[in-house]
Amino acid sequence: MPYLLNALSLLIQVAFGAVATLFLCRLLAEATRADFRNPLSQFIYRYTNPVLAPIRRILPNWRRINLAALLIIWLTLLVERMVIFALGGFLPSAPGLLILSLADLLDFMLLFYIIVIFGWSLMSMLSIDPYQPLFRLASVITEPVLRPLRGKMVVGSIDFSPTVVVIVLLLARILLAAPIFDLGARLAQGG
Repeated sequence: MPYLLNALSLLIQVAFGAVATLFLCRLLAEATRADFRNPLSQFIYRYTNPVLAPIRRILPNWRRINLAALLIIWLTLLVERMVIFALGGFLPSAPGLLILSLADLLDFMLLFYIIVIFGWSLMSMLSIDPYQPLFRLASVITEPVLRPLRGKMVVGSIDFSPTVVVIVLLLARILLAAPIFDLGARLAQGG
């Protein structure tokens, strides 16, 4: 029976992760002013706007941060966490659940950036067409985090700034997200 629960838990994580990724792409595309003519940007906008438009009337953007998308991502991860706890037959405390979902949000965003930077680096090494929609969107999303180190970590003709940024993001997962997750887990168990 635990094998079935593990399989079901995996499917739930994939489904909720796909929804959270879609809204995170919308959040980052808006924050970085991604080209709307990109077919991938249009796809993201088309499938997130029906959910975000009513919420944005109540919760407007702050600077270039789409707070409605951030709220949807957090709620998605919160519901995912609740469903997984329900599958295990565990009822966590509300403060613990809220903090766990906040840790999930931070960890999800850090992991997303790690994957996008890795993918962008791989595509740039393989000389992908610069007008390819996925490469263009990944370039725009990674630019703000890579810009401070770009050109400063060059050895020969290789720029190691993506490697340094990925290491910093991995450290942030360990030093920021993990302690918040541990706090949430202790509160969820009532301790």
